Amino acid sequence: MKTLLKIIGIIIVLVLIYAVIAVLAFSKDYHYEKSVVINAPKEKVWQHTNSLQAYNTWDPFSKEIKNFSVTYSGPGNQPGSSYHWKGDGSEGEQSITEIIPNEKLGTRLHFIQPFEGTAKSNIILTPEGSGTKVTWMIDNELTPMMKIMKPLMNGNMDKMFSQGLGDLKKLAEK
Repeated sequence: MKTLLKIIGIIIVLVLIYAVIAVLAFSKDYHYEKSVVINAPKEKVWQHTNSLQAYNTWDPFSKEIKNFSVTYSGPGNQPGSSYHWKGDGSEGEQSITEIIPNEKLGTRLHFIQPFEGTAKSNIILTPEGSGTKVTWMIDNELTPMMKIMKPLMNGNMDKMFSQGLGDLKKLAEK
């Protein structure tokens, strides 16, 4: 019994040490990006990334939310266009901040639930051989609690970005 209590005590101390190090050492600036090469010209890929409606056909995050509903505002493919989402335990808004046809879709995310926050996201298309390299990135500022969860965030972002870019690749290569 004493051995078990010692092990539990050591685990708790290690978790606390990690938390303090994470809060003090990890940068508050968070950047994540992932790329995929799609065997299609960028004009074809752009059809699946040029608006919020097109983005939502392959966006993996909306597929994870139960009872997901979305309300669009504006034409969806111009700066200022936005959508509001709501689902079980999740709510937020995404708005277009920049569009360069066949090259870039820039957006601002405003998270309302489960945590208040903002982030910037970009989808960049560049020619790569006979195909198109799509780079999807997100930037935001981490709260102290988010710093502690950064390794979990990286794993989740990798999973979600891989799924989304894989779905985009399937759509654009049809």
